[in-house]
Amino acid sequence: MFCRSQTSVTFSKRFDRRIGPWIVCYASLWIQGCAFTGNQAKRELRRGEELLQKDDLEAALIAFQEAARLDPKLAVAHSGQGRIYRRMGDYEHAIRAFAEAVRRDPWSFDDTLNLAQLYHFTNRIKQAIQAYLRAVELKPDSADAQLNLGVCYQHAGDFEQAALRFQQAIALDDTQPHAFVNLGVALDAQQKYYDAVRAYKDALERDSHQPVVLVNLAQTYMNLDRNKLARQTLAQAITMDPRLPAAQEALGYCLFRMREFAAAETAYEGVLALDPKSARAHAGLGSINMIHYIEDKTQLERRDRALEHWHRSLEINPDQPRIQALIMQYSVPIDDPERELLRTKTGNAPE
Repeated sequence: MFCRSQTSVTFSKRFDRRIGPWIVCYASLWIQGCAFTGNQAKRELRRGEELLQKDDLEAALIAFQEAARLDPKLAVAHSGQGRIYRRMGDYEHAIRAFAEAVRRDPWSFDDTLNLAQLYHFTNRIKQAIQAYLRAVELKPDSADAQLNLGVCYQHAGDFEQAALRFQQAIALDDTQPHAFVNLGVALDAQQKYYDAVRAYKDALERDSHQPVVLVNLAQTYMNLDRNKLARQTLAQAITMDPRLPAAQEALGYCLFRMREFAAAETAYEGVLALDPKSARAHAGLGSINMIHYIEDKTQLERRDRALEHWHRSLEINPDQPRIQALIMQYSVPIDDPERELLRTKTGNAPE
């Protein structure tokens, strides 16, 4: 037993003396090869950046692809491809490239943010939320990331989380009016109307020339039944931008609530002059004409006009169950049996 063990040790030493130098030599060659490949990859990266600055997108893309081939672990080679694909409008490939960059370097804020923005832009809201959450985890002091995360929550219908993110964005940078605007929308959706009014006013303090914000503010005033103030606010918005359909539309609704039907009708007609495909304007005109008919049943043309406006509204936006119900209710009045008979199919009536 002892001799065998001694022989084994002797053989092992002989083996080390003969083979060991070759192993060291091969290891040295391998390290040198890796260094050479790494240097090549870095050269391709530099070349890609230079070509990108010259707006030679295709050549730059090839350079970044070659860098990634030489060193697949090089995250910047993948994010370089992502930047080019995004500029080319190829968002699917851009998403794949940035996702790979993030996989290679999970601590890259810029790649994570780019990936989140692309998910957001392509309306993949759940994935965008997850990516933005990772971005704010990497860089909590990024006001833009917090703001965009809030917008995604708002799109998903989570207005409480949206408001929280908007508030965090404002705490980081209170100079941007759009953060206050988005906060106002989220608060209004939660029926926190007074807080929403404050947010809209904060936005207007930072930029007073925002007619769309005035429209939002007026709508919140209407939610509080402050219709006169809403009307004044909408008048300001229309003065700023006379061709803003949203302002005319909101004014029509405000006047309708105030039972100033003639003025509301004029406002809605003004909307259709600016935007013939306004479903709300057609719906509003339908309601005004039907009110005139209900007050005076001899005005059958008013009823027919109302129904036609409602039909046009549904053609533009079929998802209006209330308008559908109104059409069913008023299509054939109970005091018009002859018309009902004409609408009834008989065996000889054409299909």
